Amino acid sequence: MKALRRVLKGRVLLCGYYGEHNLGDDALLQVLASQIPSHWALVVTARDPEAVLSLVSGVTTVSRRSLSETIQALDRVDALVLGGGSLLQDGTSFKSLVYYLVLLWSARCKGIPILLWGQGLGPLHRRFSRLLVKYTLKGIRAVSWRDPHSIEQAQRWKLRIPMVMGPDPVWCHPSPLWSGGNRLILCWRPTSLLDNRGWSVLLDAVDRFSSSGCSEVIWLAFHADQDASLWHELHRHDLIPEGLRQRSIQMHAESLEHVQLLFSEAALVIAMRLHALILAATGGCPTAALSYDPKVKAAAQLASLPWSDLEGQLNSDHLIHQWQQTMQSSCDQSQLAQLKNAANCHQHMLVEELNKLSV
Repeated sequence: MKALRRVLKGRVLLCGYYGEHNLGDDALLQVLASQIPSHWALVVTARDPEAVLSLVSGVTTVSRRSLSETIQALDRVDALVLGGGSLLQDGTSFKSLVYYLVLLWSARCKGIPILLWGQGLGPLHRRFSRLLVKYTLKGIRAVSWRDPHSIEQAQRWKLRIPMVMGPDPVWCHPSPLWSGGNRLILCWRPTSLLDNRGWSVLLDAVDRFSSSGCSEVIWLAFHADQDASLWHELHRHDLIPEGLRQRSIQMHAESLEHVQLLFSEAALVIAMRLHALILAATGGCPTAALSYDPKVKAAAQLASLPWSDLEGQLNSDHLIHQWQQTMQSSCDQSQLAQLKNAANCHQHMLVEELNKLSV
């Protein structure tokens, strides 16, 4: 029965951090779904099914918060794709890593082919985590990694599986061209790397920078459940200068289209969020990064975008100079085109492997 279903129309389970009101993962899902061959039907793990259906119509959803339901869904599909992000990591929690490892081993036991698409590997802080991931990956059909560190780690483990590496798949997401404007957009998140003094330096720089030429400062909550609290925390500790407070507007990102429209009409985007950085840059908007994680620094360097490391010593004058230089220079369109072309490797791997399964 399964072989017959595969010939007629295969079903693939897309597993990721979907339907969690994080626009970065929403963008990953849209790109991934667009790259699946049309003769495959999609089943998607989702916390909020309506949010997923608004991004990709006509799919079947399964609760990603229920591991048992997700494992049961494996009985109704012909392939499993772990799509985008860094799912195999214990930096968020060991429990999160166990979720994905149990799912992968369940798929292996059921004979379901497994593909990893646009994945980052790690961080894996525990030796036990590294051992578990290493032996789990030996049963994967093929992988596309999104950064050099991940493929280098996999190669050190001597994994004998097809592997490719390219820039994050969201570089392939279609974006409206930047038309310019006078709003400063901040896509920031809470981070333990900054204490009150660090936030004061950063906010002083934003206040002084935005006081000349910026009509508004938009605090854009890219991840609704995490980012919206940042303004209130900073305000509660009396860290936001009065001038910046008066120019500021707090805004929840309503959709990817809403975010991309804002980016296309911005004077500058200063992003901590990786996919906010990418989505702003793909349209040609002047973009600067604040790196709380090596993946943000790596993406900025790949696109020759200015960045500052939040683990280092922040200097207001340096930040202001960097942002002014960014606004005055144009994006290198040829380099962006090269990035998008290089990111197509994820699609090539996916299509090739799914087509093999359809034969």
